[in-house]
Amino acid sequence: MRRGAGRAQYGKEEVLGILDAGLIAHVGVFTSDGPLVLPMAYGHDGECLFLHGAVANHLLGTGAGQEICVTVTCLDGLVMARTPFHNSMNYRSAVIRGTARRVDEDERKGYALKLVTDHVVENWDSGRPPSSSDLRKTLVLEVSLSEASAKVRSGDPVDEPEDIAGPWWAGVVPITTRFDTPSAAADFTGEARPPAAIAALSGHTPDERLNARGGR
Repeated sequence: MRRGAGRAQYGKEEVLGILDAGLIAHVGVFTSDGPLVLPMAYGHDGECLFLHGAVANHLLGTGAGQEICVTVTCLDGLVMARTPFHNSMNYRSAVIRGTARRVDEDERKGYALKLVTDHVVENWDSGRPPSSSDLRKTLVLEVSLSEASAKVRSGDPVDEPEDIAGPWWAGVVPITTRFDTPSAAADFTGEARPPAAIAALSGHTPDERLNARGGR
């Protein structure tokens, strides 16, 4: 990492911590129509990152066997400096680059899809199991986490020394995302309550959901 190299982190635990906390990955690949970046759910097992979509998904179909780039960002706050030139954001981000491999083995595909589902909230085992038809319609890619890095910013603005004594306000506006109370689908007519793992999200942040399930 060249720009902002002092904020780079290359330790595996730092990278995995960001992947654990995040919910959405932005996946980039060069397609026949030019560069394309799409937001996607993801999962990981500490060694590989998994992505999934429909078999007809253009980005994933193109990415199979090609080098892709995956980024995950957690936004923690707006950093407001004494001059807009030094405004920034507090964040945690991870970047993974590598060759994407298409997962065709049913056992490996099921393993990957469970990781993707349970990464968000552990409800793979609380609904109807996927059918053979579901699996056939789903494309799964995996990419090694061997080439990954993190970049983190935290703390106050970094202003010019001559501006610090000036009259301008400076500080941080924290950003917090919290899960609300689950609401049943409009066509749900049963009496079942939300599975415990889903109900437990209410009032918690994405980071806190990790504690609820004991982390990785």
